[in-house]
Amino acid sequence: MSHENSNGKAPAGPRKLICRFRGAASRKVLFILVPAVVALGMVLGYPMYLRIMSHESTDDAFVEAHVVSMSPRVAGHVARVPVHDNQWVEKGDLLVEVDPRTFRVALDIALARKQAADAAKEEAEAEVAAARSLMDQRNAALSSDRASLAQARAGVEEYAAGNTRDESDFKRMGEMVEAGAISRQEYDHARAQAAVSRAKLLSAEKNIDTRSARIRQAEAAAQAAEDGLRQALAVVEKHTADAREAEAEVCQARLNLSYTRITAPCAGHVTKKAVEPGAYVQVGQKLLSLVGRDVWVVANFKETQIASMRPGQAVDIEVDAYPGVAFEGHVESIQRGTGSRFTLLPPENASGNFIKVVQRVPVKIVLDRPNGEAGRLLVPGMSVVPSVNVAHWDGVHGSDGAERARETAMQ
Repeated sequence: MSHENSNGKAPAGPRKLICRFRGAASRKVLFILVPAVVALGMVLGYPMYLRIMSHESTDDAFVEAHVVSMSPRVAGHVARVPVHDNQWVEKGDLLVEVDPRTFRVALDIALARKQAADAAKEEAEAEVAAARSLMDQRNAALSSDRASLAQARAGVEEYAAGNTRDESDFKRMGEMVEAGAISRQEYDHARAQAAVSRAKLLSAEKNIDTRSARIRQAEAAAQAAEDGLRQALAVVEKHTADAREAEAEVCQARLNLSYTRITAPCAGHVTKKAVEPGAYVQVGQKLLSLVGRDVWVVANFKETQIASMRPGQAVDIEVDAYPGVAFEGHVESIQRGTGSRFTLLPPENASGNFIKVVQRVPVKIVLDRPNGEAGRLLVPGMSVVPSVNVAHWDGVHGSDGAERARETAMQ
């Protein structure tokens, strides 16, 4: 027998009443939980949002260091390799020694050639001194002959004047002897005197010719001595050049001998050693590398990420090798050019179809502590993820920087 209410419907059962009660309770819980979850999400997500808005990061970043590739400057067989892989060496330590015996012999030969060149130069200089002395003697003889010639010419003038006088006296004596004014003896004496003075004049004139010929011979001898001096000087210049060449060969031989000892140009760890004693090495062949202690990070940021990036901004660095460890650093510099611009074959965008690709700009990040934290090794090639705090702008730090980041996030 059924029971109906005044509306003609059966009264609600206990199960329906319980379902209604549970539905109302669930809605009440949802009304409470949803705002709580939203508030909790905002509390937890807002700082993350602020960090996203105030930091720029990339996973295209790697650890870099000073890496020096060592190669020989001379070819030869390796005599010694006193280092091993990953060994720490100081500046000036011996890394590889090429067999120096051949280069010592070459140095001895160069020294002998230099000694011979120096001896030839000294001999040529002695010949120059002898040639100069001979030239001085010939010039002195020439000067003496010229003085004698001048004196002889003065004597000719004197003898000519005496001869003229004696000839005049003899002529007058001839007239006087015909008139009987003088004796025949006096006339003969005048004639003899005139003949003597004429003979002296002729002898003086002959002496001038002789001395002139002697002067010509002396001039030729002086010219020959001067030519000999010039030739000796030319020989000295040649031997001087030979001596300089020999000295240069000695210097080159000494350099080659010094090149047999390959020493460390800086302190660092020996890496990728590819040389052993007894091997024959060529000039320029890579033997090993030295990795310095100082490291830094080169991060390739997208060109759209560097608008607010400046040197000096703080950087948090995560290294894949050390998860959960944050390294601190700062931006040192930003490369003036994208990575593709400095490749071996830069893209030629003016020809063919152009497809725009976001470029990467290398940014150098320096660690605040040398080689990171103590006990954690950072080596070139390690992958890192740097996050640059771009909210740091023109020396703005702390609350001002955070406030600017919040303002940026709220916009």
